[in-house]
Amino acid sequence: MAQFVRTARHVRQLPLAEGTPRAELLEHLNLLNDGRLTNAAVLLFGKTPQRFVISSEVRCAHFHGTEVAKPIPSYQVYKGAAFELVDQAVDFVLSKINRSIGTRAEGVRARRTYEIPPEVVTEAVVNAVAHRDYTDKGSVQVMLFSDRLEIRNPGRLPPPLTLEGLREAHRSVPGNPLLAESLYLTEYIERMGTGTLDMIRRCVGAGLPEPEFAVTDGFVTTIRRAADRERAAEQVSGQVSKHAGGPPRPLAETGAVHGRVDPDEGGREEIPERRGHQVPVRDGSGVGGQPGGQAGVQVGVQVDVEARDAAMLQACVEAAATSRELRRAGGYTGRTRSFERRINRLRSAGLIEMTVPDKPRSSAQRYRLTDKGRAAVAAGHAGRPEPDA
Repeated sequence: MAQFVRTARHVRQLPLAEGTPRAELLEHLNLLNDGRLTNAAVLLFGKTPQRFVISSEVRCAHFHGTEVAKPIPSYQVYKGAAFELVDQAVDFVLSKINRSIGTRAEGVRARRTYEIPPEVVTEAVVNAVAHRDYTDKGSVQVMLFSDRLEIRNPGRLPPPLTLEGLREAHRSVPGNPLLAESLYLTEYIERMGTGTLDMIRRCVGAGLPEPEFAVTDGFVTTIRRAADRERAAEQVSGQVSKHAGGPPRPLAETGAVHGRVDPDEGGREEIPERRGHQVPVRDGSGVGGQPGGQAGVQVGVQVDVEARDAAMLQACVEAAATSRELRRAGGYTGRTRSFERRINRLRSAGLIEMTVPDKPRSSAQRYRLTDKGRAAVAAGHAGRPEPDA
């Protein structure tokens, strides 16, 4: 509690002096109810909060694969006050993900760069601890996989917040106001509804897909790792054919799917047949074989573009397309997780880019073809999708 006062005085100008009696501090923070401790008081400052709120622990697990499966290489259950839970969970993740050490050219300490920005990890963990439903018997789960970081917490979004609204400017609606107040006073949160927007901005700035938010048996935040970004690019780019000028490969060798569950749809439906589109990406200023000084263009690589990808690329030919136009071209009824993944794959593959990269959720945002994307469409194979068989 003494450390809390020192920190809150320094960062938020808490109007209490160091050495303030504990009861006075608790009264100031509204953590006493008729002289009795509130649950928030126990969670924030209790020596052993889990004696009274058993499920307030945080469980952290590291899996080498992409699914929850035994044996679990690293598993920790953290107990303690809310501040300790956040710090320990964040340290767990940062100790497991990749990082690079720079030089001392910019200062005495060499700069460290993590594959997931630490601020994003912290924000996701803080949100889970601050906004969870403490009447639920479940615990916060922090699960690190080879391709993603998943953070699950019991509870749902408080009205009027929606999943789509988290990607736009929104007001703060804390699930546990007393808990949020103390976390705000120590700069763990801002109470301005900026947390999810900051996560999106930092992930995009680090070259990662935007975080995904979902409500299943609780609230789930998914952050893709750098390794998953590279895998996503490979899914769009397909196998690279290095023999210049070679003919397109047979359909059986492309990324077409026959009678399998479509992984891009979250495994929810069986796709009888999905036809792949082979798109030769050409280097040079023109399309091979055309008159006007455009002859002699060599085929660079082969890019296997799925039907929906091809349709979305085609939608950007005349002018930069809006998200709604891309959804319509790809046959999506809304801004689903599947649509977001597909957009991120096309961006990771270097086929499209944002017109307003600094503001991913801007109302003026459009998506335009890159040089690589224009070359793919110009090759003539990125047409409209054929109907499923």
